[in-house]
Amino acid sequence: QKTLEESKDDDFVLAQKRRAVENSLRGMTLGGVGLEEGSPEQIRFKEIKMRFAELSTAFSNNVLDATKAWGLEVTDAADVEGVPDSAKAMWAQAHLQHLVKECEDEEEKKKLEEQKVDGSVGPWRLTLDGPSYVSAMQHIPNRDLRQKVYLGYLQRASEFTAGDEGEEKKDGLGKNNVPIIQEILKLRKEMSGLLGFNNFAEQSLASKMAPDVAAVQNLSKLILEKSLPAAEKELAAATALAREVGGDAYSEASLEKLMPWDTSFWVERLKEKTFDLKEEELRPYFALDAVLEGMFGLIERIFGIEVRAANGKVEVWHPDVQFFELFDKETDQHVASFYLDPYSRPADKRGGAWMADCLGKSEALEIDVPVAYLTCNGSPPVGDKPSLMTFREVETLFHETGHGLQHMLTRASVGDVAGINGVEWDAVELPSQFMENWCYDKPTVYGFAKHYETGEPLPEEMFEKLKQQKTFGAGMMSCRQLLFGVVDMELHSNYDPEGDETIFDVQRRMSNIYTPYANPLDEDRFLCGFSHIFAGGYSAGYYSYKWAEVMSADAFGAFEEVGLDNEDGVREVGRKFRETVLSLGGGIAPMDVFTQFRGREPSPEALLRHNGLA
Repeated sequence: QKTLEESKDDDFVLAQKRRAVENSLRGMTLGGVGLEEGSPEQIRFKEIKMRFAELSTAFSNNVLDATKAWGLEVTDAADVEGVPDSAKAMWAQAHLQHLVKECEDEEEKKKLEEQKVDGSVGPWRLTLDGPSYVSAMQHIPNRDLRQKVYLGYLQRASEFTAGDEGEEKKDGLGKNNVPIIQEILKLRKEMSGLLGFNNFAEQSLASKMAPDVAAVQNLSKLILEKSLPAAEKELAAATALAREVGGDAYSEASLEKLMPWDTSFWVERLKEKTFDLKEEELRPYFALDAVLEGMFGLIERIFGIEVRAANGKVEVWHPDVQFFELFDKETDQHVASFYLDPYSRPADKRGGAWMADCLGKSEALEIDVPVAYLTCNGSPPVGDKPSLMTFREVETLFHETGHGLQHMLTRASVGDVAGINGVEWDAVELPSQFMENWCYDKPTVYGFAKHYETGEPLPEEMFEKLKQQKTFGAGMMSCRQLLFGVVDMELHSNYDPEGDETIFDVQRRMSNIYTPYANPLDEDRFLCGFSHIFAGGYSAGYYSYKWAEVMSADAFGAFEEVGLDNEDGVREVGRKFRETVLSLGGGIAPMDVFTQFRGREPSPEALLRHNGLA
């Protein structure tokens, strides 16, 4: 007679097979299998799919090319006064790299390559890759420079950067993403019609956890109700500070309201004033190796998994890349491995951070040890200093590791639903966002936050301020994320690509509701760089981040309920999280996985509470 555990395992084997078949059938339907062989509809459907591949590649390449082509040389030290040393070092290094790249004389090039970078004296080169852009917007005191960087970033791959492409581009794909977006939206609408949907949003949601467009809109409005009043207060406080200490340029007579390139700068100053804590002061406490050690300690503590360094065991594509292996603490069984590529390399690596599967668990392929790629774009080591991370970069590392853990700790043996495979888009961010919560948990943070030179732990008052900072600016951040989600949904549901309204009109219309305090400028071309929805997997799915945030905050709530300082309780809940969310993968519907872990359906209360918006 079978034990309860064995029959549960049998149930799971059956459930994952059923899910794999259901997903496969749905995938086939969405892939046009239902269209009659050789019919005009099927021929047209195939043409559209082929064209999508061209369009999304062109879109991505245009964004990458525009990002790489842009650079601004700064020689006046006054323009970088008060800017963190790490940012100045990064820009000085970018300037040197640019000189090396442009240099044609081999002798001269050698000399340049051996040159030491001194961030304090410059010259500096501002670029549009993530760390550089964010640092410029938050810290450059010169408004004109900030405006140039802001517009440079927002107008990438638009008519502003494409230049005069000549007549030969009439039918081909030029450097301007506006016509590419128009064609993508038009073809998506046509394709969803061929499959029997009213619009592309309906088609997209057919394979997601959210039941329909209305459910997404309702959640967005519910969170907006709490976020918008907070956002308006935050902006008013930043504006008041700019008026008070910013000089004539920010007086009401000179400036009716802060411009978009002012907001991040003054929000950062307000944050420093409120908490008297500069991001730069924290960096020395977040050396990458120490952060990894602390994060691995957490994984061992809550999930019973030991992570061991295994550099040299495998070939890597760049000297920066590290390799690790995961072992089950109880059995000492090698359960998974991963590559970590931690630093930004603007010349040959795209921005952002992601987890990708190298090998997925699969009984059919006899792969029992999954392997993941974790890629970040963190601050690289400069000179003799190790990689000193911003706190945001620490969160990003935890985030991508969460994705990695779901891929690596899966119990599912059917490849199509093992790990993150087969997990609905709007549920896939649950483990990643869940992991970010631990960056505010004291035992976890003190497991890695020590000064890279002295070994001193992060001062207590700094940690308290860090926790308070979590909710600082939460209103504006929330409204911005909601806006991206609703613009995406609107473009794929109610927008008519053949009508008079432009994609930028849609952006403004939704901005009037979600960020009325910061409507886009006429020359704003943010959508031309919105790769998530035009060249990534998030079309009519960007809302997934918020949807999953609700679940991840609620999941972390389970740990809070037993008490974060209750080691036995945390271990017990951690094992349950591993056995459900991390183990079941796409083998069971995400709502069922969540209710198995939490005992009920998700509620947005924890998210609003964590963000100080309750």
